[in-house]
Amino acid sequence: MSTDTLGSRVQRVRHEIKRRDLEVIEVEAITPNFRRITLAGESLADFTSLSFDDHVKLFFDGAGSEPARRDYTPRGYDNAARTLTLEFALHGEGPAAGWAAQAAPGQRLVVAGPRGSFVVPVDHDWHLLAGDETALPAIARRLEELPAGTRALVFLQVNEADRRPLRSAAALQLHWADTADDLLQAVHRLALPGGDGYAWCAGEAAMVKALRRLLVDDKGLSRHAIRASAYWKRGASAHHEDLDD
Repeated sequence: MSTDTLGSRVQRVRHEIKRRDLEVIEVEAITPNFRRITLAGESLADFTSLSFDDHVKLFFDGAGSEPARRDYTPRGYDNAARTLTLEFALHGEGPAAGWAAQAAPGQRLVVAGPRGSFVVPVDHDWHLLAGDETALPAIARRLEELPAGTRALVFLQVNEADRRPLRSAAALQLHWADTADDLLQAVHRLALPGGDGYAWCAGEAAMVKALRRLLVDDKGLSRHAIRASAYWKRGASAHHEDLDD
């Protein structure tokens, strides 16, 4: 494991990549289009995830000669219990959504990583978290990590049927949006709080690029105080891109 300090107080921690062959032990339909799947295996004894937006790579067998690979956020893990929990949005026809829709206890899944962690301190005065349904697991995890005395401004584009209570000790201001344009308009209307803040945005590439421009160019947020990631791109498959300078 190695650590680099970036331009702000954020740290990038690199991990040794390890593949783990895990067994599905629980499948929960938490909303109509989200599945929470818990995996288990002794190889999770040394699993590490230091940041809410870490990604593990999942390998799905398919028609091709090579397995399909997709990145997912560790929603939770328990080294003592040897368990790892992931949440899947059942949108589209991709290999991950297709697998999650039919997953059952006893099935197996190969998981690798995470290869690194982008660790954002929790003691900022405020945290802005924005994204679409693909960002919901990471945002939910982050809210659970934030301490009392901080402030969380959350903007989520999620279908009404898949909206759920989000827990946090932080003072939470939550805005649900029906479309990407609705989310962007809500952020546009926001007056950023004073003090030391940090923004995290993830989701569809065009929306996240627009969010980053809005926060940095229009609202004057420091480029060192934002993390923006394209989890997917309309019309493309297996797209994942960091949009920070």
